[in-house]
Amino acid sequence: MYSPKFRITNRILRFISNIEASKEVIDHAPLLPYYEKQFQQDAIIRSVHYGTHLEGNELNLSQAEKVLQGEDIVARERDIQEVINYRKVIEYISKWENPEYGKEITESVIKYMHKIVVDRILPDEKSGEYRKSQVVVKNSYSGHVSFRPPTSAVVPIQIKQLLEFLKSKDSEEIHPVLKSGITHYEFVRIHPFVDGNGRVARALSTLILFEEGYDIRRFFSLEEYYDKNAGKYYEALQSVEKQDGDLTLWLDYFTEGLAIELSRVKNKVEKISVDGKLRQKLGGKPIMLTERQLKIIEYLQEVGFLQNKAFDQLFPMVSEDTILNDLKDLMKAGIVKKQGSTKGAKYILH
Repeated sequence: MYSPKFRITNRILRFISNIEASKEVIDHAPLLPYYEKQFQQDAIIRSVHYGTHLEGNELNLSQAEKVLQGEDIVARERDIQEVINYRKVIEYISKWENPEYGKEITESVIKYMHKIVVDRILPDEKSGEYRKSQVVVKNSYSGHVSFRPPTSAVVPIQIKQLLEFLKSKDSEEIHPVLKSGITHYEFVRIHPFVDGNGRVARALSTLILFEEGYDIRRFFSLEEYYDKNAGKYYEALQSVEKQDGDLTLWLDYFTEGLAIELSRVKNKVEKISVDGKLRQKLGGKPIMLTERQLKIIEYLQEVGFLQNKAFDQLFPMVSEDTILNDLKDLMKAGIVKKQGSTKGAKYILH
């Protein structure tokens, strides 16, 4: 069985502490559905773009977003397909909670993820199949050889050993973030396929976080952190071999990245959190909103104002008096204010 070698340093402890603090805020922030979708969509776009750009994809962020929205762009067919495929693998791991997808990470799961990543890029005989030749890993920016993975003959057994580790009692004692980082490195080191290993490694690493309860509402993307300084990413991966297999420096880099990303998301969430805004308006007092009131606030944030004539559209089966009472409570709380006094009056956010 694979047994990772690493030390828990004060820096790593601090990063994990920061991750836990940010996770707590993000997980419990009462965001409106509109913003929840925006955060998730933003994370997907950044994951897809930076996760493929890291390995030489030439699309910029705007082009990648257009591809994900189904728009046509002028670009290399492979670049377009890589973006589409990486989106699909993110969708796959995002559905991991669904019982029909199973809950155990197996060789079949890894091979299926690879098939998604290289769909229409590699020939069928190399899609979802371990490599049968020796390869070298190059830094896509410098072109220099980063490291030489093990021979193809040992790939199946080393993947099995990694999976055994993930199911072991030893693994249960390791913090999920560290387990994710360990798996990321070990998969890249084994480099089981002829192409697409980095993308599968990052997706597998994210899947482990999801499986361990660290999906964090799927608001985060580590890929941007890697791509913003690709040299540092490759240097961190190479540090393990230079340190005789010790993962400490890599895990320092990995945990710092997640801490930075979640802190960024936390700050953004706090700025638009319904709870945060309302507490501020009410001098720190908590307030409970009904589903209708949340929907009214969401509508006001999207449209800018609400009038009586839009009540039917917003709440088809609810009486006008009930909606007016909801608005009255929101006005009392200082969240909404009314402009005008006739049927044409407008309700806006305070």
